Amino acid sequence: MPVSPARAAAFDILLQVLQEDAYASELLHSARHQKLSAADHGLTTEIVMGVLRWRSALDTELARFSSQNLARLDPEVLTALRIGAFQLMRLDRVPARSAVNESVELVKRARKKSATAFVNALLRKVGADPKRIASSRDTTDTEQAVASLADTYAHPRWMIERWCSAYGPEKTLQLLRFDQQIPGTAVRLSNPEDELALRKNGIVLCPGALLQCARRIESGDVIHTEPFRAGRVAIQDEASQLIALLAGRGQQMLDCCAAPGGKTGLIAERNPQSSITALELHPHRARLLRQRVSATNVAVVAGDIRHRPLSISYNVVLADVPCSGTGTLQRHPEIKWRLKLEDLSDLRSRQIAILRSAMSYVAPKGRVIYSTCSLEPEENQEVIDQGLASDNSFTIRDCREELEKLRRGGELVWPNLENLIEGPFLRTLPGVQPCDGFFAAILEKK
Repeated sequence: MPVSPARAAAFDILLQVLQEDAYASELLHSARHQKLSAADHGLTTEIVMGVLRWRSALDTELARFSSQNLARLDPEVLTALRIGAFQLMRLDRVPARSAVNESVELVKRARKKSATAFVNALLRKVGADPKRIASSRDTTDTEQAVASLADTYAHPRWMIERWCSAYGPEKTLQLLRFDQQIPGTAVRLSNPEDELALRKNGIVLCPGALLQCARRIESGDVIHTEPFRAGRVAIQDEASQLIALLAGRGQQMLDCCAAPGGKTGLIAERNPQSSITALELHPHRARLLRQRVSATNVAVVAGDIRHRPLSISYNVVLADVPCSGTGTLQRHPEIKWRLKLEDLSDLRSRQIAILRSAMSYVAPKGRVIYSTCSLEPEENQEVIDQGLASDNSFTIRDCREELEKLRRGGELVWPNLENLIEGPFLRTLPGVQPCDGFFAAILEKK
């Protein structure tokens, strides 16, 4: 019995995510899987993201019936079991027999035939008594145990403990529910003609929730449209767009961790007369950035900001630093299972070094915008504290001022400015706002 193309692709992607620390979203859109039909690609995406989103719940259910320790199974066998369990527990439209049989075939395809009887028996037990995964829980009980939240919403306990402490139980529940939903798609438009072209291609759009320049896709595949292929329409989360708008305007501007280029592109659109340097550590990512951002006022440079590869000062420096990505778990659920608490210390050290280097490039009366897509204080406020402690020529500028400017100019349309503010900082929380979680601070040089 041949394996369906959708499940074969899902198996290959999940195995690569597990063994190579790859990102599922990138693999799903790689050339290797472009030949899948629209229906098969849709099922592949649903299985891959579903397994990653609900992994701990799937493993708990498998362990309930398994005669073997899941941690000791070959990766290929465990991946096939997770794919089968997800379909049995989550996809009512998939017949149980198909879910079981195809997982058995996946094990054979991976040359693990000795495990076929085990996989078949275990998934049949799961299918006979499936513990359905709850998509949400309608409760705001502040006494609810972290362990229960972790089980219900398939997140590591240490993350939930931290978020409850930082944001409170109610916001944490909103965050967890949001992470477990299928993400929507936001796009950035350059002009009204492109919006009309998208609509003519059958793309159903609705207004952005945060920004006037954003649109949300209700239905349709924007990737195959001419405006997207030409680079005039970009897929970009609204919070990410907001960070680029927060950078404002300047004659000399630096994006010092620029790839993949979404923020660089928006900065260039808003500053057509400015000279913009897009710095990227990795040469191959710098080349990709150049392909995506064709604006003639953007110079792409491969280099490490920490080693001072540039020789001039800038009015505006954007330091959107590499981070844990805990604000993007809806789009990148594999991060939940990959990130360890001890990783935050190493990330923080790197981020402090980047911020300090970024600050050294700021001209008098200029500013640096520091941002992450992390929810963790080690990567946010604590980095800002260290940056200010190392250079007393900078002060914190309240992000509220810039947000109010954007609102007066009609660019920011989110009605509640207050819940975008955390002290002097910008903070978006998934579920509180319908977007990724971002933190931003503005440091101004005296």
